[in-house]
Amino acid sequence: MLSLPLVMLALGLSMDATAVAMTSGFSAPRVRVRDALLLALFFGGFQALMPLIGWAAGARFADAIAAWDHWLAFVLLGGIGAKMLHEAFTHEEGAEAPRANPFSLRVLLVLAIATSIDALVAGLTLPTLDVRPLLAAAFIGVTTFVLSFAGVEAGRRFGDRFGRKLDAIGGLVLILLGARTLFEHLTAG
Repeated sequence: MLSLPLVMLALGLSMDATAVAMTSGFSAPRVRVRDALLLALFFGGFQALMPLIGWAAGARFADAIAAWDHWLAFVLLGGIGAKMLHEAFTHEEGAEAPRANPFSLRVLLVLAIATSIDALVAGLTLPTLDVRPLLAAAFIGVTTFVLSFAGVEAGRRFGDRFGRKLDAIGGLVLILLGARTLFEHLTAG
C-alpha cells in the first residue's frame, strides 16, 4: 500500500530528474517521442534501482555514501551545465552552432546517475517508511518516468519559443542543481 511518506519521497526524488529532463527538452535541436521515452526510461530506471541498492547496502555503508554523494552530483551536474554554457556562448553571431545531443546514451547515463545519487541514500531510509522495498522502488521509478517524460515535452515547447538562449539557462539550471545539492549537504547537521 502506498503511504504519504512514500509519495512525498517519490516526488522529492523525481524533482531533479524532472528539471534536468526539461533542460534536455529545450536544449535539443529536435525532440522525438523516442528521445523523451529513452530519457524517461533512463531516469526512471536509475531512480528505481538506486533506492534498492541503498536499501541492500544498509546502514553499514550509510556514512560512506553520504560523505561523497553530494560531491559527485555537484561535479557531474556542474560539468554538464558548464559544457552547455560554453556551447551557448561560443558560436559565431548569425551562425547556428552545432548542439550536443542531450539524448545520446553517454549523456543520458551520466545525467541518470547524477540525478539518482540522492535516491541511493534515500534507499537507506526505506525500512523506516514501513513499505516493501520493491514496491517503493517501483513507485519512485514510475513517478520519475512520468514526470521526466512530461519535463522533456515542457522543455521542448519552451525551446521552440525561446531558442538557443535557453541553452544557457539550461546550463545554469544544471549548475544550480549541483550547487544546491552540495550546499544542502554541507550545511546540514
